[in-house]
Amino acid sequence: MRKRVLFVCLGNSGRSLMAEAFFERISGGPNAISAGIKPDYRVHSWTVELMKEVGIDISKRTPKLLTGKILEEADRIVAMDSDVLKQIPPTYLLKAENWNISPLLGKPKEEVRQIRDEINKKVQLLFREMA
Repeated sequence: MRKRVLFVCLGNSGRSLMAEAFFERISGGPNAISAGIKPDYRVHSWTVELMKEVGIDISKRTPKLLTGKILEEADRIVAMDSDVLKQIPPTYLLKAENWNISPLLGKPKEEVRQIRDEINKKVQLLFREMA
């Protein structure tokens, strides 16, 4: 049985979607899911654009609401920042970790690229750790 990783952020339209897509690419399958505490109505266009720069198309994805079912099915939970981690019910905190990834909204593209690349590196480390 494959382990399933859940990536959580506030809107599920940037950081967590990037992490999910990077994890799927490195693992070769749908071993990740992402969700948001208060999901946006669509993926941010700059998220789509900056992921295309690294060869990943997330334009067809839609933000998802974090639910108990999603939390239950996850083997590992990665919160993008401490504010998100505070929203995860205590029952699931033993399988949760905080990556302290800065929010993307309002940042210049170059800074968002750096955050994207940081997420990619963290995903690679997580994948190696789980392998």
